[in-house]
Amino acid sequence: EPVFSDFDLTGFFGALPFLPTGAQLSAVSEATNDLRLGKPMNRLLQGDVGSGKTLVAMALCFLAKKNGLQAAVMAPTEILARQHFADFSATLGPLGVRAALLCARTPAKQKNEIKKMAAQGELDLLVGTHSLLNDEIVFKNLGLIVTDEQHRFGVKQRQKLLGKAQNINCLVMSATPIPRTLGLIIYGDLDVS
Repeated sequence: EPVFSDFDLTGFFGALPFLPTGAQLSAVSEATNDLRLGKPMNRLLQGDVGSGKTLVAMALCFLAKKNGLQAAVMAPTEILARQHFADFSATLGPLGVRAALLCARTPAKQKNEIKKMAAQGELDLLVGTHSLLNDEIVFKNLGLIVTDEQHRFGVKQRQKLLGKAQNINCLVMSATPIPRTLGLIIYGDLDVS
């Protein structure tokens, strides 16, 4: 069961080339409070495109690494997955987070390498598309799943990703405003930032 005990984000914020907004800081704080409670986080992060949701996800991926856990970031399209991979790598790479990108077009040899690294815990972060749902992708110690525009994934797909670890922590990012009632129907019981 993924356990978070270290919540120090000083290194992460110190490495950023800019100051986070108040909204970003409060979303990070709400999410880390979830992790402190020891019950699986299930949080929907809403904000317009470009409002900085990715920073919140990065902070949580940084914490996962600090706590010896792996993180997975799933995006609905390869373009978005590649963009996330570039952004996450640029910010978290210098902080020691080992990341890889997995898409349908990833060459077989590279896929096998990624598969091995994820299973052995040599990867801290795996970014990808539906490819992450492949049964062959097994994590050694998955502690956090971030999905972007999750309403574009089916219920079965979400369950499959959740099934890759016990009591997994989930952050769902969306630029599409979803009323709470609809959110509960789509995502189940969740908190909103």
